[in-house]
Amino acid sequence: MIHKLSLPALLLGAMTLAGCAGAFDATAEGPGDESLENTYWKLERVGDREAVAIDEAREAHLVLHTEDSRLAGSTGCNRMMGQFEHEGDRLSFDRVATTMMACPGEVMALERAFLEALGSVETWRVEGESLTLLDAEGEALASFEAVHLY
Repeated sequence: MIHKLSLPALLLGAMTLAGCAGAFDATAEGPGDESLENTYWKLERVGDREAVAIDEAREAHLVLHTEDSRLAGSTGCNRMMGQFEHEGDRLSFDRVATTMMACPGEVMALERAFLEALGSVETWRVEGESLTLLDAEGEALASFEAVHLY
């Protein structure tokens, strides 16, 4: 009788613990949302401009590395690096720099818009696998999709 009661109790306890694992993430807005930090965010739009990629170029993306509050990514043409500050729903970027390669006009225009948007970010919102960077008035500056690399 002891074995019959302890096995269901053990299974119930294991399921309870498994359900709680990863239930809290201070950089995500709600349950099931991706983390703002340490996630590969692929650029989908900047303002009303859809992100474009050319065969020879990298896709525009960013990763906010928790360690050292470091920004890394690509504008779709050039590599991008810098710093970020994240506290609650506040987010800002600092010392953003890029390499200086030339790319076709459409990609260079996207790069300029992307960098300008990063300079105006005040806050952010993650919903599921989507990240939106917002200005002080709450207007969407850029939107991203989480990409799982492994």
